[in-house]
Amino acid sequence: MVGAHARVAASLAPATVAHPEDEAQQTTCCIVGAGAAGAMLALLLARQGVPVVLLEKHLDFERQFRGDSLHPSVMEVLDEISLADRLLQLPHTKGERFSLQTENGINLQAKNGVFIVADFSHLKTKYPYITLLPQSEFLQFITSEAARYPNFQLIMGANVRELIEEEGVVRGVRYEAADGWHDLRALLTVGADGRSSRVRQAAGITPVKTSPPMDVLWFRLPREPGDPKGIGGRVGRGHILALLDRSDYWQAGYVIPKGSYQQLREAGLDALRRSITAIVPEFARRVGALTDWNQIAFLSVESSYVPCWYRPGLLLIGDAAHVMTPIGGVGINYAIQDAVVAANVLAGPLKQGNVSIDDLAMVQCQREWPTRIIQAGQNLLQQQILATGVFEPDKPFTPPFFLQMRGIRSLFPRFMGRLIGMGVIPVHVQGYTGALETLLAAICRLRGPVRRHPLLAFSAALAIAAFVLAIGATIRRTAGRIRI
Repeated sequence: MVGAHARVAASLAPATVAHPEDEAQQTTCCIVGAGAAGAMLALLLARQGVPVVLLEKHLDFERQFRGDSLHPSVMEVLDEISLADRLLQLPHTKGERFSLQTENGINLQAKNGVFIVADFSHLKTKYPYITLLPQSEFLQFITSEAARYPNFQLIMGANVRELIEEEGVVRGVRYEAADGWHDLRALLTVGADGRSSRVRQAAGITPVKTSPPMDVLWFRLPREPGDPKGIGGRVGRGHILALLDRSDYWQAGYVIPKGSYQQLREAGLDALRRSITAIVPEFARRVGALTDWNQIAFLSVESSYVPCWYRPGLLLIGDAAHVMTPIGGVGINYAIQDAVVAANVLAGPLKQGNVSIDDLAMVQCQREWPTRIIQAGQNLLQQQILATGVFEPDKPFTPPFFLQMRGIRSLFPRFMGRLIGMGVIPVHVQGYTGALETLLAAICRLRGPVRRHPLLAFSAALAIAAFVLAIGATIRRTAGRIRI
């Protein structure tokens, strides 16, 4: 591992590679963006012997308030490549449940006005919890592991500006580094460079955007001895505050109405501190730690997707293909699932030196509708929360109507734990794929309308799975009635 860490450490300096007048660099797969999706795809391809160059425009991984939650589905993927236990040796915290506490003592799931929104503890996995780990440490861990393979290269400080195109096919990228411009030619270019993807823009692919009714302010607040562990939130007095246990501090997400940030700033930090204290009275002294707006990161919440994730020689994954809202913290996890499916589908064609448009369509076919379903669920939940008058200071918070129905409220935490923790269809690295995942892949391989319309393929997979489950249930019931 010493050599691997040395290669990553060396790559964390600004890129010093061939000058523009020199022969262009060549690789099999060029991945733009060393976030969760890009880093994981690079690792998975490198493990299978595919030459990979990973480009990152920043000089390090240190960015505040990135997605720091790793869900059980991701931990299972890491376990399948023998990395989960090593990752858990890094300082981290865990959350088995997400609880929400109201100010007026509404009792849905527990006492003292606390109810469980999502329960992960029942999941049938080695990792029935949310793992909270700074994304900078996660990315350093993944790229260090990838650096063990001689066919992997990470170039930091590489700002991609243009795509190299020949006869309508993307053949690589042109990027700017500290020592000038460089060309990197590749059989396949993958845009994993986030919600403001430069690769997507250069390819002329326009996302379809929605405007969720909220934004988020992220900041840190001190933790004290005796504070509860895990993840949760408070709601009331016109505000929502999410609280994530980061061992020595709370990472707080303060939800505000869309477009109200400037008005909030004009009211001043004192007003912000008072509003936090109104819903978390025990933080009255701690909010004094907020002394400057520079301590507070503003996230403009958005949701979007691109109708087509690919062009000849180019694939988009992660936030470059679909942006999630913060609800459920699923963004990083769905980005990693994109990477897993992309590696499963494309490693073979990349090693053979021939990636077809059908190969790229296969990735979208398997991943588009799981992400679209989650986005629809996020939108529905946002609208239901908004309908409760949660942003009205003088109106007591009342949970959405469906959480007040006894039959639903008892099942809701387990359902949400399963949906958030594992995803619509859990994905696995090659060799560990599950039945529904395998079924969806088989349907996506079909020619004709099913292959070209991911929704049809996804619906067919669910219908077949439901049919098989129904037959299984009927057989079990029949067997139970037979007396020998």
